[in-house]
Amino acid sequence: MITSESLLDIVLVPGFMADETLWADMDMALREVGRPINASLTHGNTIQEMAAHILNSAPPHFILIGFSLGGYIARQMLRIAPERVTALILIASSLHPDTVEQRRSKISAVQAMSSASFGGLSKAAIKLSLHPRLANNNALLERIRMMGIRLGKDVFVRQSMLQREDDREWLGGINCPTLVIGADEDQLRSLNETKELYHAIPNAELKMISNSGHMIPVEQPQVLAETIISWIRKRT
Repeated sequence: MITSESLLDIVLVPGFMADETLWADMDMALREVGRPINASLTHGNTIQEMAAHILNSAPPHFILIGFSLGGYIARQMLRIAPERVTALILIASSLHPDTVEQRRSKISAVQAMSSASFGGLSKAAIKLSLHPRLANNNALLERIRMMGIRLGKDVFVRQSMLQREDDREWLGGINCPTLVIGADEDQLRSLNETKELYHAIPNAELKMISNSGHMIPVEQPQVLAETIISWIRKRT
């Protein structure tokens, strides 16, 4: 049973051009089982540097939750300091490095905005990250765009240039409880990618969220929070 004295620290690592408000709709629910700690991806030029920066200010032991790009960084944190991570939750993430096409697209995006004011992610890019039913939800589109604006152009450039590497060769050594979460309508991360990640980690569990695109924490925050809380309670 989880009591106020036994609450665990929960480090939340956001995704590409997302800030701490990504988790805002889940915050109160997560406090039922832990103390949410929002990590920032504003420091570092590599995934390794970002992971080390977060670890420097993280508590001695914690549950680690990584969303999308944050999943790559969370896995690197676990690789650096496995003794500090009591459980790992990966949301809408992947093992795959960027394809050549994805890499070219990011470089083109950086070059295209280098001499212009930064207006956050494009509406087309944001729509692609959402379930089709939410593609014209202007309030949600603006919420996601504003995260990018707050982070700014320099962070956009650094995050766009990150080298995402296939790290499956060491994932077989993970021995902490692990939950992999995917979405059934994710247009950025396929079901096959989610299952690959799940199968690469010994004794991992897999949960799929219905009626959601890639941005699960803002599309289905209540369902996602309930999924995470139920899983944590079974392992505490």
